[in-house]
Amino acid sequence: MRRLRLPAGHHRSDLARTADPGGGGRLRRGLGGDAPDPDPRQRRLHQCGGPAEAAQITFVAALAVADALDAFAPSPIVTIKWPNDVMIDGEKASGILVESGPSADGGLWLAVGIGVNLQHAPAETERPASALGGHLRGDVTAAPSVDTAAEVLADAFEAWRERWEALGFAPVLDAWRARCQGLDGPCVARLGNETVEGRADGVADDGSLRLRLADGRIRLISAGDVFFGSDR
Repeated sequence: MRRLRLPAGHHRSDLARTADPGGGGRLRRGLGGDAPDPDPRQRRLHQCGGPAEAAQITFVAALAVADALDAFAPSPIVTIKWPNDVMIDGEKASGILVESGPSADGGLWLAVGIGVNLQHAPAETERPASALGGHLRGDVTAAPSVDTAAEVLADAFEAWRERWEALGFAPVLDAWRARCQGLDGPCVARLGNETVEGRADGVADDGSLRLRLADGRIRLISAGDVFFGSDR
């Protein structure tokens, strides 16, 4: 793995600012409409060697969000839905967007955007959404400010990024599996021009969802809108 380099002029705290949500992306992995889209000014830029590494960073980001929410909410209710929806008590509380494009040295630049519902959640969504403020631990009196939450998130992201660089993707995926639910039950995947139904059968070593079809074949899903169990 090539070390990810933060381009000149960008620092760790660049992740920790927000404004009105918006923006889209060329490479979209798992960002649904139930949580805030990341603001372009809240995206963090990296460089990597190729598409395989680019796909892995969405798992790094999901773990960072989950760890950040743990600082304020009871850890058992903070989970991850494949690949990077972070849930509080079964409801979506965060959206993650990864954009990518060619860099001058032949690799890819990555922009990681993260939106988290701190005080409020949208009411009219396809699936239930939640906000951190309604699920605080007993020793936390109020939801964190944007700046406080973003600093906690930036620290968590940096910690997971460093583990990823030092140890590779396997320990990141192991930690992600421990947080994830729904990987062994009924599943529907919307894949642009087709909808595929089957049973989730865990994830492959690269993080792709293993979907067992009715005829027993395994189909690997690398991106899409996925519904598990009662979400279908």
